[in-house]
Amino acid sequence: MNTSTQIRLDVESGIATLTLDRPEKRNAISDAMRTELIAALEQVAADAGIRALVLTGTGKGFCAGGDVAGMQRRMEAPAGAVGFNGWTRQQRVHHSIALLHTMPKPVIAAVNGSANGLGADMALACDFVIASQEASFAWSYIKRGLIPDGGGMYFLPRRVGLSRAKQLIFTGRKVEAAEALQLGIADRICRADALLPDAQAWARELSQGSAAALALGKSIIDRSFELQAEQVFAQGSQAQGICYTTQEHRDAVLAFLDAGKEKSA
Repeated sequence: MNTSTQIRLDVESGIATLTLDRPEKRNAISDAMRTELIAALEQVAADAGIRALVLTGTGKGFCAGGDVAGMQRRMEAPAGAVGFNGWTRQQRVHHSIALLHTMPKPVIAAVNGSANGLGADMALACDFVIASQEASFAWSYIKRGLIPDGGGMYFLPRRVGLSRAKQLIFTGRKVEAAEALQLGIADRICRADALLPDAQAWARELSQGSAAALALGKSIIDRSFELQAEQVFAQGSQAQGICYTTQEHRDAVLAFLDAGKEKSA
């Protein structure tokens, strides 16, 4: 379906599997690869036939983070251009992360190996994380003199708490799969050979409900820590008004009423 050499997108029975396919670099994200990733994510978001997305990697790594060659080119740029070039690149990074986080359908990260730096951030930008027993996570930015720029400072505290997030970010230490499950970084772990089938089966399970209700509910839940209760109620009221108009709601109510008539007959 996708002819790219760095991103593969396959769709089967409504479940999209997006594979980072640069195994010789442990799927580190180059600027060209990010462009392909953004295009693939936009395609998935726009396709009503796709009910859920699984994000994974090829080879031994899920994603090694940002491409170090790109960092070298950034440092070699004229001093007067470094700041603006960096800002421009950050806009692209944040756009790709936002597409994952706000995808109007369930998204599962199937972490097959090491997820470092931006790779760890990308995993947590997904709704759920299933990790192979061979997976690991590290917010290793500090080792490059950087801070997490792929959403890690937002997503990680929400999963593990503020103090633990600080420890992981300040040290950049590796978290193996079992500890990741214990801390709440991963939601499930499984054997390496079962990772993709388990992730796809979970995606099918999560995507059975009304697509409209899933998308609207997700858009509110994802902001519930930032909003006041009254704002959540208000947005929920508006979303419910939309749900009332959907064919899924109508069909479900009529089916329930018909079943009730059959029982009373």
